[in-house]
Amino acid sequence: MIDADALNVGGGQRASASIAAMPVSSRPSAVFCSNDLIALGVLQEMTRNHIRVPEDISIVGYDDIDFAAAAAVPLTSVRQPRHQLGRTAARLLLDEAADDETHQHRQVIFEPELVVRQSTQPVSLPALAPDPT
Repeated sequence: MIDADALNVGGGQRASASIAAMPVSSRPSAVFCSNDLIALGVLQEMTRNHIRVPEDISIVGYDDIDFAAAAAVPLTSVRQPRHQLGRTAARLLLDEAADDETHQHRQVIFEPELVVRQSTQPVSLPALAPDPT
């Protein structure tokens, strides 16, 4: 795991410089970023170092911001249901503010969606040798 010093494009560039400096044999085949801005920075750093995306390394972001689809290599990203998140958060806040004695806290789980674009490709695994037995 590599920590980004900031959750923005520059943080992604700085964090991925160490990946770009790795020998090809030890470089990861993919990077999952905590948000799309970091992923865009990783994409920029890989491009600057002539590391092909997705041929040499796949990149996945999180949030699915508008710029993810508009990048030079459109980014694969994890999309959350933003409108549903906002409506549910407002509803929970209003319920909490009502201070009704019958109010119960509850946990809400949202289903994310993987939006596959051109920054990823399947990993080709080496063929397994047949079992000699």
